[in-house]
Amino acid sequence: MFLERIASPQNLKELSIKELNTLAKEIRELIIDVVNEKGGHLASSLGVVELCIALHYCLNTPSDSIIFDVGHQTYAHKIITGRKSDFRELREYKGLSGFPNPAESEYDLFISGHASTALSWAVGLAEAKRLKKDKTKTIAVIGDGALTGGMCFEALNMCGHKKSDVLLVLNHNEMSISPSVGALSNYLNKIISLPIYNRIREELERFLKHLPDFAKRVAGKAVKFEEALKGLIIPGIFFEELGFRYFGPLDGHNLENLIPLLNNLISLHGPRVLHIVTKKGKGYPGAEKDPEKFHSAFAFSSKESGVVKIEEEISFSTIFSQKLVSLSKKDKKIVAITAAMPEGTGLNLFRDVYPERFFDVGIAEANAVGIAAGFAKAGLKPVVAIYSTFLQRSFDQIIHDVALQNSGVVFCLDRGGFVGKDGPTHHGVFDIAYLRIIPNMVCMAPKDKEELEDMLEFALKLNRPVSLRYSKEGSFSLAKREKIILGKSQILAQGKDLCIIALGSMVREAKKTVALLKAKGISVSLVNARFIKPLDEDLLRSLASDFNLIVTLEEGILNGGFGSGILEFYEKENLLNKIKVVRMGIKDEFSPPAKRGKLLKLYSLDAEGLYHNIIRLVNKFSCGSVSKVV
Repeated sequence: MFLERIASPQNLKELSIKELNTLAKEIRELIIDVVNEKGGHLASSLGVVELCIALHYCLNTPSDSIIFDVGHQTYAHKIITGRKSDFRELREYKGLSGFPNPAESEYDLFISGHASTALSWAVGLAEAKRLKKDKTKTIAVIGDGALTGGMCFEALNMCGHKKSDVLLVLNHNEMSISPSVGALSNYLNKIISLPIYNRIREELERFLKHLPDFAKRVAGKAVKFEEALKGLIIPGIFFEELGFRYFGPLDGHNLENLIPLLNNLISLHGPRVLHIVTKKGKGYPGAEKDPEKFHSAFAFSSKESGVVKIEEEISFSTIFSQKLVSLSKKDKKIVAITAAMPEGTGLNLFRDVYPERFFDVGIAEANAVGIAAGFAKAGLKPVVAIYSTFLQRSFDQIIHDVALQNSGVVFCLDRGGFVGKDGPTHHGVFDIAYLRIIPNMVCMAPKDKEELEDMLEFALKLNRPVSLRYSKEGSFSLAKREKIILGKSQILAQGKDLCIIALGSMVREAKKTVALLKAKGISVSLVNARFIKPLDEDLLRSLASDFNLIVTLEEGILNGGFGSGILEFYEKENLLNKIKVVRMGIKDEFSPPAKRGKLLKLYSLDAEGLYHNIIRLVNKFSCGSVSKVV
């Protein structure tokens, strides 16, 4: 096996092209085997195996810099760069990250989990190298989906303007592509990437600068010949107009063509694009047939058939979408918007029933929010369904385009809280803090699936900016339904010793904790907060009269979070001298990748951890009738 011989990228250079092709198959087998066991981003990583091999074969990494956009395509990169022996701990707690991570390897420059970022990083890095007279190369690898992001377009503009020494590898993995992928395109790219061709071109351009205007116009036709030829055959005019040299499209799985072309392009300078075409999920039939399903797959139920294990519980995403479809049947003003995540958010159900009212803007969250503001201004009821972590990318649009206008946009934040093995780039732990500070916003979090349905219906009637956060986990029912009233909480248990105010996903753990405390003779009131903003101020005043200890629970960052809002209220009311408020949530750090249950335990947010921490608080403050608990 050739894979056994690969301890670093330098070992690739010892292999022939034929041997590299065999290595690609071995790497695919390892990726499939590990994802079969651990789950992970299968389709995207399988699609770029040859590209990762070719880049490391042609470059001198880590001196030369490779920056991967999004980063979920880097499994082959990790295997090649000395992490093969650790690869079976992919996406495990304290194991390998599913994304690039500089703490893990010098071959990873940035932690990249969001799209459209790599080219901006690459331009900054390349310009820094220019200032430092560093001659090493800078390569950015992005997918065609990243081109829908505004940040990527801004970086293209800057790179072309500054003539930054960046090679942009555009990985196009759509099922079909221009027929110019083939022998003629390969031949043309070989010619126009050869060093001798480019020396002649550069000399000609310098010569033309010194000609009279008439001669310059005539001789300039020679330079235009290349552009005209490529304009007829190769779809690169867009990049050429932005100041890039364009090469492609090229078969991204053909190492015989890819390696010589890369070697030629690496020797060039300035902004250039290599456009490759790959097949998502290549080498695994199930992923090739349905790459969206295998984008971030659970462990397989059958390695041979490529069937993905299905969660037994119906997800909150599905509950949300089913309710939205039901409401939209009665209300034709409802429209749904997502940013390249119809499957992940559950909006594929809405799309199938109401395709004319469904809008997928691609990886462009800021645009999604801006479009929603336009819908609201026209009197429609836009529902924007985006993962919590990705909605961060539209913070200014939420403030300026929606909240400042007091527009009726409903933000449905999927993956609120811990998301598991995707780790810190994907944990949705900041939305409570970054949304509750915005004027005009109403922020809610349901305790269970029935409350999610009721809150969605309530939000669509408010005609003002509303956020609704729910977790990735399977849905469940916790308690009887009670009507949703703006800013009003729900009391789930009455006690006399202390009070727990739990938000959204933490209500379930709080209920278990109350039962454990009851067995110790501690009587606890439990409040389902429902609203992050506005707070139930009447209830909070009442609680301050009844208890000397109030514990807040949230699956979000503590700094500026839900508990901070409660503290701010009691400070405003001059009540902090009467009561002790203890906030429990996620401390000031980026949380690691791990299963949600493991992370709750790590931060003492599971029932057992909450129980022990509350016992310590009771012993410290002598709450109610309880003075000491052993």
